[in-house]
Amino acid sequence: MKTKMMFPAILVVMLLMTGLSHAHTPLCSCYDNGDGTITCEGGFSDGSSAAGVEMRVEDKNEKVLLKGKMDEDSEYTFEKPAGAYKVVFDAGEGHVIEVDGKEIVE
Repeated sequence: MKTKMMFPAILVVMLLMTGLSHAHTPLCSCYDNGDGTITCEGGFSDGSSAAGVEMRVEDKNEKVLLKGKMDEDSEYTFEKPAGAYKVVFDAGEGHVIEVDGKEIVE
């Protein structure tokens, strides 16, 4: 009887471990090109491309100033806005990174 009850528990643990092995953490870094533009590079910890991932540039009130997507090289370049801003890498729930404009340097 104990053996029958252990099988479902072992199956659940195996399924959880399989799901965790497929998890990946989003990565995004941005730098100032020195010519009035900013470039952000993205990807995932498992080596997956970020091509097509939504990118937003928002002001301090979270108003969207610019919107685009990572290109085929997992990069997004935009003109540096005046004033305070942040860059949002949005690959879906649990995969969002915000980069404060104050942290972006040459």
